[in-house]
Amino acid sequence: MLAVHMLVRLIERPICGHHRPVTPWITVTVCRGALRIIGLKHQVSGPQMQGEGAMVANHVSWLDIFVLNSVEPLYFVSKAEVAGWPGIGLLAKATGTLFIRRDRREAKRQQAELEERLHARHRLLFFPEGTSTDGIRVLPFKTTLFAAFMTDELRDEMQVQPISVLYHPPDGGDSRFYGWWGEMEFGENLIKILSAPRHGRVEVRRHDPIAVATHPNRKALARLAEETVRGGLRRAGLLAGSDDEG
Repeated sequence: MLAVHMLVRLIERPICGHHRPVTPWITVTVCRGALRIIGLKHQVSGPQMQGEGAMVANHVSWLDIFVLNSVEPLYFVSKAEVAGWPGIGLLAKATGTLFIRRDRREAKRQQAELEERLHARHRLLFFPEGTSTDGIRVLPFKTTLFAAFMTDELRDEMQVQPISVLYHPPDGGDSRFYGWWGEMEFGENLIKILSAPRHGRVEVRRHDPIAVATHPNRKALARLAEETVRGGLRRAGLLAGSDDEG
């Protein structure tokens, strides 16, 4: 399927440019199939965003790429290192991921490319924590990428939709079962997940989109998005130290 995706994109690119009427749906199909093969059940709740906007989500695992891509056509904004990951990197490149380098010399160019993609109505998805976690906490959101939403060209029309990615472990399993964090090796974590005799489920909980224009700066916008995503974990009874369920 990945080969088919790349072949179709060779035809799609010169005709449609940034607009991708076909290949995103191939990605959705591939990722849904991958989750079925793994045995991880997934469900989606909450409203689908309408109009121009981006999404932000908590980051738990390499599985997030398949889980979120299975929901609707979108494009990830990711650290440049992901491009070199076995298998995952190839998928990310083929599906139009925007890779960001932590280099101030690249900041202006990357900002321009990000704005160009947003103007093309790409649904860009960020992981503002900047790293993956154990799945039972949300780290403080980094505010830098939120600046792209505050420009004069985008501010009045842009929305940001917070998304909580909620992994429920197999029956009797550690609540951090799907987490990939700290010094965990990618290969070891991959084998652990693929060889598991049974799986739990994952929920993608979409929250109401936030109008960028209603916030004075990127920090206020990032803070509300962070609180909303964390609230999703709390209501699901997954947040560390929380007794709330819902």
